[in-house]
Amino acid sequence: MLPAAIAAYAQALSVVGNPASIHSQGQNAKRMLEEAREKVAASVGSDPIEVVFTGGGTEAVNLGIKGLYWARAPRPRILVPGGEHHATLDTVEWLGDHDNAIVEWLPVDELGRVDLNALRTSIEVDPASVALVTLLAANNEVGTIQPVKEVAAIAARHGIPVHVDAVSAYGHVPIDFALLRKAGVSALSVSAHKIGGPVGIGALVLSRTANVVPLIHGGGQQRQVRSGTQDVAAAVAFAVAATDAVQNLPDENERLRSLRDQLVAGVSRLVPGAVLNGDSSPDGRLPGNAHFSFPGCEGDSLLFLLDAAGVCVSTGSACQAGIPEPSHVLAAMGRSAGESRGALRITLGRTSSSEDVGALLEALPGAYAQASRAGLADRAPRGASATLA
Repeated sequence: MLPAAIAAYAQALSVVGNPASIHSQGQNAKRMLEEAREKVAASVGSDPIEVVFTGGGTEAVNLGIKGLYWARAPRPRILVPGGEHHATLDTVEWLGDHDNAIVEWLPVDELGRVDLNALRTSIEVDPASVALVTLLAANNEVGTIQPVKEVAAIAARHGIPVHVDAVSAYGHVPIDFALLRKAGVSALSVSAHKIGGPVGIGALVLSRTANVVPLIHGGGQQRQVRSGTQDVAAAVAFAVAATDAVQNLPDENERLRSLRDQLVAGVSRLVPGAVLNGDSSPDGRLPGNAHFSFPGCEGDSLLFLLDAAGVCVSTGSACQAGIPEPSHVLAAMGRSAGESRGALRITLGRTSSSEDVGALLEALPGAYAQASRAGLADRAPRGASATLA
């Protein structure tokens, strides 16, 4: 968290009063809440009334997708690019299992970008049966930025609402919801923890004209869309982080791109076989994202070895019940299971420095060599011995 967001959070926690109450303390809390809503709205170019605070990005995604789907019943089809975040994948699959949704997976290219022609074709088969389109603004694993305006324009020709998961893009890519709304976007999800705010608060930016069925019922505190006593302190801290992110976005993006390019060049030099995944053009991916496939080793092994050296990275795989699974993002991009298993996501943020990049590059060759030996041993036939270099 940003130090300023922590300070604002701590101060706001001492405020007494439910923002839904009409007494003076409640109204003071409401003033703080609504001022925070205005600042978050400014950070995404929306009207304050369009900001619906949630318990985080996952709730915002669920509300955006399920709410639009239920409101559009009985239209059964949901169009989704391959390689989406699990908040979206699990939500649409749940709707398929429990609400008769027909989930249609749109192909993505080798960079992870949605195929616009496939989207047009899928819609034109039967536009009246499409409930919504949902997609990431930028892929959370490989960092590729999606053509959101183009997708929205295609859907808007048929009156189909679009939900955008902008959790990973928020604070790194300029967002203007007013322009996106005109293009055809009905809802956009963001989260505070991605920009230096607290964990546990996010927002669904919801067009005034969008019709959604709520997930949570109760007092109807936010437009009858999201019930529950609102977390004033978290909203205040969220607003501080949002203001900071927007004010510093151009300079911070330039700084992160420079660090990223230093990192990519160093990894490519030290591990010549490493493959950079996603869009490699300067503005085609998130500025702080570098996603590699390392041949001949498991990403999990590299993760643990780098972690032991003091460098925290992520794999492109999801582990369930202790069983590594290849990245569904890379699979959607046409990569093999072997390439997916050797994937590693390296991301940079506000506290990252050139020294941090140097520490990674110093630790990587030894970690890669050790992980490669382990991978070779794992692939040796039973009863045979592998020759370890």
